[in-house]
Amino acid sequence: MTHQQRPSLVLAPSVNTTTVVTTTTTTTTYAPIQLPPLPPPAEPKDPREYPLLHANFPSSIKRFPLVFPNGSRATFRDGTDGEGDLDEEEPVPSGKGWTMIRPDSTGSSSKVVGLAEAVERYGRKRSHGADNMMEGVEPTTERETHTPPRKKARATHLPPITTLNAAAPPSPLPSPHGSPPPQAIWPSAPPSGASSPQPQAPLQPDLALTTLLTLPSLLSHFTSLPQPLQSHFLLTLLRHSPLPVLRTLHSILTPTLARDFLTLLPPELASHVLSFLPYSTVVRASRVSKAWRAIIDSDPVLWSDLLKSTKIWFGGVTERAFAHSIYARRRLNMPPTPQTLPLSHPYKMLFKSRQLTRTRWVDNENPKHRSFPAHGSSVVTCLLLSHGRIISASDDHSIHVYSPLTGELLQMLDGHEGGVWALAACKDTLVSGSTDRTVRIWNLATGRCTHIFGGHTSTVRCLAIVKPEWIEIEGEGGVITKEKWPKRSVIVTGSRDHSLRVWSLPRPGDPEYRCYGSDDSEADPADEDADDNPYHKMHLEGHDHAVRALAARGRTLVSGSYDCTVRIWDIVSGECKWVLVGHTQKVYSVVLDIHRQIACSGSMDGTVRVWNLRTGQCQHTLTGHTSLVGLLGLSPSHLVSAAADSTLRIWDPESGELRHTLAAHTGAITCFQHDEFKVLSGSDGTLKMWNVRDGTVVRDLLTGIQGVWQVVFEGRWCVAASNRNPATVLDVWDFGSDEDEWIGEPPSGFYDDDTEEEDEGEEIEQADVDAMDQDLEVEASEESAEPEEPQECTRDSSQPLAVEVEVEDVPMERVEGIRASKWAPSSKPSGHQRNRPVLGEPSSRAISHPVDGIPSRLPPINETPTRPRIRQKQRR
Repeated sequence: MTHQQRPSLVLAPSVNTTTVVTTTTTTTTYAPIQLPPLPPPAEPKDPREYPLLHANFPSSIKRFPLVFPNGSRATFRDGTDGEGDLDEEEPVPSGKGWTMIRPDSTGSSSKVVGLAEAVERYGRKRSHGADNMMEGVEPTTERETHTPPRKKARATHLPPITTLNAAAPPSPLPSPHGSPPPQAIWPSAPPSGASSPQPQAPLQPDLALTTLLTLPSLLSHFTSLPQPLQSHFLLTLLRHSPLPVLRTLHSILTPTLARDFLTLLPPELASHVLSFLPYSTVVRASRVSKAWRAIIDSDPVLWSDLLKSTKIWFGGVTERAFAHSIYARRRLNMPPTPQTLPLSHPYKMLFKSRQLTRTRWVDNENPKHRSFPAHGSSVVTCLLLSHGRIISASDDHSIHVYSPLTGELLQMLDGHEGGVWALAACKDTLVSGSTDRTVRIWNLATGRCTHIFGGHTSTVRCLAIVKPEWIEIEGEGGVITKEKWPKRSVIVTGSRDHSLRVWSLPRPGDPEYRCYGSDDSEADPADEDADDNPYHKMHLEGHDHAVRALAARGRTLVSGSYDCTVRIWDIVSGECKWVLVGHTQKVYSVVLDIHRQIACSGSMDGTVRVWNLRTGQCQHTLTGHTSLVGLLGLSPSHLVSAAADSTLRIWDPESGELRHTLAAHTGAITCFQHDEFKVLSGSDGTLKMWNVRDGTVVRDLLTGIQGVWQVVFEGRWCVAASNRNPATVLDVWDFGSDEDEWIGEPPSGFYDDDTEEEDEGEEIEQADVDAMDQDLEVEASEESAEPEEPQECTRDSSQPLAVEVEVEDVPMERVEGIRASKWAPSSKPSGHQRNRPVLGEPSSRAISHPVDGIPSRLPPINETPTRPRIRQKQRR
């Protein structure tokens, strides 16, 4: 109750009944008696020190009835429950098809009489003789009475009624004990000898009314007392309070004095407390309140600890890549209105996705399954899952795009004049390489071929898209700095012509280019002078035989060749840094880990070699396979090799230790893909799922077919291309449910959710890195300028394998990359293009600037309930 509001006492209407010849009933309604208001606080009170100051009282305390000694009734209102009628209106009786009509009472409505007027009326009582017995009867309008004229009593002076605050406030009302008779206080007419009934006074005061009148002075006295005496006084009152009173006080004090300890703790302590809970309890705790959910969902330390404790934290590289991807998506899809709750930290989303990946693929025994024909009866040479699309390439010269939800053929990309043996995708851009010796760039949004690059003189056997990313560069004196390379996304292609080429990846809106015109159907791409192509950057020569496989990240390129060597290139300068010699037969597969500075190669000699990129030395030679090792896969914790000896082997990439041998197939392994939980492998008409941690078979996804050409998976989706004599069929499995918020991780943890829209030549500073807990690095403050880090483009990771046959089939390791600063294609004078067509030249080029940090709608880490325990800033 504020100091402007005043409590009041509402008297019940008084009823006087006098029986003479006729019975007259008079009802008098009194206006509320305004009690003195409580004094306002002398100074603003701290709600933490006075938690009950603005507490809501129950209605039983804000409004309750009082009965005075003479039987008068009243209702106390504290002034906060609003004005209302003393008695609630009785419900009108009604039934089906009828309602009782109340009699019109407008003519008999009672006039509201103030207390002072009531006392004055009481003092002007009429005195009548004993012969008529009408003493003190007030006239009414209800019934006309014909009585002889009477002498009216002279009204006595009414003492004023005051409700002012005082230490001992004078009251016009008598004390309940030892007071003079009420007639001395309430003036009346002289008594007569008649024994007629006497009218009652409006109320007979007692301790209740006296207490209400003196409450402001009591409060003033109480607040001036020292706190120990206040406590003693209240406890004395409580000791003499009955149980119902104590229960009422308990109902008010308990919720008011309750404290949400989690919101009151410092962020670091709240995070530490939550770290002792299992993740199932943490999830339930996030449903307690919005405050708890905000604390839990936005705490990177908590979720990184849970990832580690449940053994689904894989070193930090893939975790940070996932977080960068989520921030990039949020920048692109900012909500139109602010969120009521802070957005979840990416580590929480990652934890949920990995839990689903770990459990659903094993527990969901009946995933949604769809099969549909593709490419007639031709071999599927490449298979991708990219941005909700299934992209398949075949030796029938075609590329198909399907919907994983319906199996509908969305696009047919025709143009190659030979089998398509290499694919890589990034958002709406698809790059393909073919036996027709060309590299084609496709717009997946429109289905158009926008660029055709010529220059290779033999089959384009492997390719990769390399997007810019921050990498560590060791300078003079061993000083390590971080730089972003390459400056613009590039394409690297490897061919049977013994060479590799580096091209700029055209952006949307860049001029189209074809190495020969639409009318030059007989033109030979080998005759193309690649130097005339504005997108061509460099020609890497050095291998003595066909380039069979490649992998690239940052400015490092690894190529494996049939000349039995592995070469390490700098794709920015074109320098060959290392020629790695050790294999005794053709190299069929290579993979790259730029963070650990290692590369791995598989050869027809049956060995897998692990190379140190800093020294160029072979760290480990992994033996055990008895035939061609044509497929390799590398994840943070596992190196998996697949061979023509029908086995797969799982190795520790750090130590070279053999962990498991997967031996259940009866023929050469034609395709596989793995992550930190499972391995899917195809061979001899079966597609098997293995547990990568213990090497056991989980289930067979396909059986009784002629062969499995390709298999890929991401998140909840799995796609396999197989041969069911004589048709080629695509099988799609969905291991999730409709309510799952399952964000898949591309193989090796690479994403392409960034936007490469910086100014030409602009230098981008790397975001400050927050050191969260020992080796934990988390996202920089979302208010800091965190550059969008481009993620890796999706590309095919496995291809059909044949033994000792020169068939166009080899696994291609995925390109790893993060984000780029812009580097426009160097355009050469049109005269150097020898009249080759440049299509769709735009008149101007719109360049948008990068977002300077995370959108403000995202909760900055330094404003979330759990800030980093240690903040260390590293700058270049």
